[in-house]
Amino acid sequence: MSESETQSFKKQQKKGLPAYMATFADLMSLLMCFFVLLLSFAEIDAIKYKMVVMSLEKAFGVQREVVDEAIPKGTSIIAQEFSPGEPKPTPLNIVRQETTDDTKDVLKITMDAEAVAEAQAKQVAEEVEEFKEALESEIERGLIVVENQLNRIVIRIRERGSFPSGDATLNQDFVPILKKINEVLTQTDGLIAVAGHTDNIPINTSRYRSNWELSTSRATSVVHELLKYNTIPPERFVLEGYADTRPLAPNDSIENRAINRRVEIVVLKGSLDSELTKSIDDLIQQHDAIESEIQQVR
Repeated sequence: MSESETQSFKKQQKKGLPAYMATFADLMSLLMCFFVLLLSFAEIDAIKYKMVVMSLEKAFGVQREVVDEAIPKGTSIIAQEFSPGEPKPTPLNIVRQETTDDTKDVLKITMDAEAVAEAQAKQVAEEVEEFKEALESEIERGLIVVENQLNRIVIRIRERGSFPSGDATLNQDFVPILKKINEVLTQTDGLIAVAGHTDNIPINTSRYRSNWELSTSRATSVVHELLKYNTIPPERFVLEGYADTRPLAPNDSIENRAINRRVEIVVLKGSLDSELTKSIDDLIQQHDAIESEIQQVR
């Protein structure tokens, strides 16, 4: 090929687009696709878009009055899911102040306690007199003793005439006396504690290993005899055995040891604490009733 032909061929090759344009076109296509995807995924705030358009119109000289509907802002997830509560006005226009005198409640509780204690002592004293009248002959013979101890009525059965020495089997002559005691106990209320007591002389037989077993067995014999008449619920009875731990007199003589060998039937009347608790509960109910009436007036 001659030199002139070669130059003409090179001139023909220079005609057309440069070689880098193909790569540039591909890059522009990819960028356009990228922005199209961004636009498809984006959430357009119509109000904000409208405000931007209006600002552009003013910037480019398009003078037109447009009423602002709202301040442009982004979408809030909290605003979409939750709504603010409506403010409620205070029902009272006037603020009132009220003071409470707590000393009145304290004085009332103290007065109630004294009244309950006095009424209870009076009731126990009256029942003790009734017990003494019903068991007058047995008291005169020295078989039993009836006493008043605070809110308790104690019927003390002496060993003489009731149990053989060192045994817990009731004498048959003493059974009618327990029947009379049962009739008296039927007419009163409260728990009935039957407690056995002995002196300090040790005992160790094939039947009773110690004074603990002897005292408990004697109390058990009395309870069984009282339950035999089916007039007192078993739930009222409490069985106790103290051996020689609670003597009435020092165990230093035959007479004193005879006094300590006994079975006591103790009638436990209603406790003062329960009455006080009931009184306090009444005060609380009265206070709640007054508060509800005040709220209704408001």
